[in-house]
Amino acid sequence: MASLPTFSPHSLLPKPNTTTLFPHSTSPSHTLSLTSLFRTKLTLQRPISSTGSISITNFRATSETVPFNLPTDSNPQSGETKKTPTPSKWSARAIKAYAMSELETRKLKYPKLGTEALLMGILIEGTSKAAKFLRANGITYLKVREQTLEILGKSYWSYSSPVVLSLTEPLHKALDWALNETSKSGEGETNVTHLLLGIWSQEESAGRKVLSALGFNDQKAKEIAETAASGDIDWNFKKQA
Repeated sequence: MASLPTFSPHSLLPKPNTTTLFPHSTSPSHTLSLTSLFRTKLTLQRPISSTGSISITNFRATSETVPFNLPTDSNPQSGETKKTPTPSKWSARAIKAYAMSELETRKLKYPKLGTEALLMGILIEGTSKAAKFLRANGITYLKVREQTLEILGKSYWSYSSPVVLSLTEPLHKALDWALNETSKSGEGETNVTHLLLGIWSQEESAGRKVLSALGFNDQKAKEIAETAASGDIDWNFKKQA
């Protein structure tokens, strides 16, 4: 059971059951005593320099990361997709949307990463032209999530997604479509619009079924496709009439 430390005003007085850190330090030090609920005292001494300044100890920052791999090239002969990520071939917003899709898959406790999760990832990232276009047409994250649960159902509460998520076949094809489209057009990087259109290109995918149920159609796909070449950011700052 973890104990709750309390500060003692008698830090300079020797006490029984006391453990001192830095016992061999010869430099002046500041002493701090901590007393647990079990009355065991822990004395911390921090050495200070001759100038009187407290020495600083460097600590490594730790963070939890979600491993993910984005395909970066397609082999036209074998049809296999390389899985070594090259971030420069993907826009920053596309990478973030993909990472968010992995988190959504884990939240829903699904075994594989699919087109429906990538669609949610696009909307969670939220700052790309594709995401803004979807919201302008009434397609929001909450609606997509609700529709996804209607189509795919809920996972068992006790199930946990694998550490490394594999991709569904429709998502593999959607990402390959996005890469190929970028290659054919000669554009510098695959952006979020390419990802959205890749989802729409897979007629039997859950992502397309969700989009169709929420009113997305070929006409809207054609409309957003016209903006794909200009990237994820809308540079038109003119006020809408």
